[in-house]
Amino acid sequence: MKKTLATLIVAALGTFAAASASAEIVVIVSAKNPATRMFSEQAAQFFLGKSTMFTPVDQADGSAIRNDFYKKVTDKDAAQVKAIWSKLVFTGKAQAPKEFKSNAEVKKAVADDPKAIGYIDKSAVDDTVKVILTLQ
Repeated sequence: MKKTLATLIVAALGTFAAASASAEIVVIVSAKNPATRMFSEQAAQFFLGKSTMFTPVDQADGSAIRNDFYKKVTDKDAAQVKAIWSKLVFTGKAQAPKEFKSNAEVKKAVADDPKAIGYIDKSAVDDTVKVILTLQ
């Protein structure tokens, strides 16, 4: 019994790790936006409120994709980024990014606004948006 349970746990953990590793996050802009490519450092500028060239669109607070994105792009966790935005909003220097509950909602918001920039799971990409950065 113990051996079977241990085997199931190891198999489940392996499946979870494989699923997590296979989910790629992409940074997107509207298909109407002329941008074609971006570096992580550039994306970080928009998502940390340091540049207004693009309007950032965010995933829901607490979502796994949001946490992964901020760790990969800014080397900060989502709570640290939220604190940065709170300060910018409080001082009147910027407005925090709008948050959406799903990849589909983020994709639609970005597709509808040529100045918007967002991030979604690569599997959600279609021809309404353009991938300008793929995060590993």
